Amino acid sequence: MVKGELPKKWQQSANVAKAVQIAFDMDMQLQYSIRRSALDKGISPSEQIRHLLELPTNKKPKRPRLTVSLSDEDYQRLGERYNIPADQQLEIKKSVIEELTRFAQQSDYHKSK
Repeated sequence: MVKGELPKKWQQSANVAKAVQIAFDMDMQLQYSIRRSALDKGISPSEQIRHLLELPTNKKPKRPRLTVSLSDEDYQRLGERYNIPADQQLEIKKSVIEELTRFAQQSDYHKSK
């Protein structure tokens, strides 16, 4: 390795860091169509956009997950909802997963699969 050069295992991350995320302001129905087609294919909306634009996509699927940002106030509210102290975030997360699972199992989308 030459002085000032990144280690090989870091070079890929450096290339990713150079990428610039762009956002598209589109009609809600158009956004829904793209998101829904991605969902039906089991890929992310950004992967669907790359596919539509004939850009390279990830061959290896990413770990599917849902995310939400929670503030301290959110944890306080959820703690009250589940009768769990707000500082027990892992226990709150478990309760959230249980509630989301119940919702998903009762939804029309789950029943149709």
